[in-house]
Amino acid sequence: MSKKERIILLLLAALNFTHILDFMIMMPLGNFLMPHFGISAQAFSMVVAAYTISAGVSGFLAAFFVDRFDRKKVLMFGYSGFLLGTLFCAVAPTFGLLMAARIVAGIFGGLIGAQVLSIVADLIPYERRAAAMGVIMGAFSLASVFGVPFGLYLANNLNWHAPFYFVVIIGITLVPLLIRYIPKMDKHLKEETGQHLNPLVLLKDITKDSNQLLALGLSGTMMMGHFLIIPFLNPFMEFNMGFSKTETPMIYFVGGMLTLFSSPLIGKLADKTGKFNMYRYMLLAGLIPVAIITNLPDIPFYFVLCITGIWFIISSGRSIPAQAMISNVVPTEKRGSFMSFNSSIQQLFVAAASLIAGFVVVRMPDNKIQYYNVTGYLSIIILSVSLLLAYLLHKKMTIKQTSSAQLSATIEQKNTTPVLESIVEI
Repeated sequence: MSKKERIILLLLAALNFTHILDFMIMMPLGNFLMPHFGISAQAFSMVVAAYTISAGVSGFLAAFFVDRFDRKKVLMFGYSGFLLGTLFCAVAPTFGLLMAARIVAGIFGGLIGAQVLSIVADLIPYERRAAAMGVIMGAFSLASVFGVPFGLYLANNLNWHAPFYFVVIIGITLVPLLIRYIPKMDKHLKEETGQHLNPLVLLKDITKDSNQLLALGLSGTMMMGHFLIIPFLNPFMEFNMGFSKTETPMIYFVGGMLTLFSSPLIGKLADKTGKFNMYRYMLLAGLIPVAIITNLPDIPFYFVLCITGIWFIISSGRSIPAQAMISNVVPTEKRGSFMSFNSSIQQLFVAAASLIAGFVVVRMPDNKIQYYNVTGYLSIIILSVSLLLAYLLHKKMTIKQTSSAQLSATIEQKNTTPVLESIVEI
């Protein structure tokens, strides 16, 4: 990998870090925002969902036109708007303005993820692309290990506005570097044949292909099952379990640190044992910590860290084989558009999870929350549905691949037969 490629990947990873952190930090801030604004659990879930809904909608709409522009320009436009929306979050004096700021941040944030991955795919050859993607995806673990704990540290020692200022400061620092080091990304425009894919054709292809529908269903239910218990994890740990604001950030630090080491190993095992098999093992094993976390007895905090650490490993572990399965349902020429739709589906299902959790959980006058265990039961049910969808997708894709192999063998045999007959005649 050249020096130029490393610089670009590190800058894109740093950009991804700020983007992911802005999304992740909102959920642990529940125990700050609910008392500060005097809002209910339902209202808090709505402000969490506001970002993902707007990001999902904007990402979905953008999938139809972003390929007609320079990717760098789209990325910088989206990132600038995202930073502006995050700044509005930092200065929001009322709950209504905070909600509006999250919507603005989400609208522009929905443009970022797909553009980062598209730029990497355009810059890095296929044979080296997995390693490059690993650098970009490492931003998620870094956000868990450093970003969320440090953001909560700022909130604890300053105020809840500070984590958003932190994201904006890093982002403003990155903008001139992104402008300088990322080249024009318009190669796809120069190579264009003049034929644009019709949005209706793209949607029609998806609705007619059961494999694509199963893949999107798997992606959505996997995300919903995971994020049902996330929004109120931090408030539950503080207000119900009695752990301090200095202790709860350790949940994210320990979990993120463990995934830094576990994710590469799980990826290699998934390639060896089979993607569906690894997804099945990870999902079934993950149901146990979900049930324990949402029904925690009075136990020492280090036991809590052990349980949540295992949960982080398993939750991130099952997404690795799942995304590999999902990306394989369409040919290369359609993968970009399909993965954009997939990203939007994930955002919308995360938003739905936050809203459902908000309607289930009730905040009491002493800030304790009730019925958090119900979100755990719902999570287990929805994750079980995702396992069924994964099985159906695996079965259909296996049949499809077997049929394709048999067809290729038949064609090869037919092409070989005339040659053998000619040799016999000679």
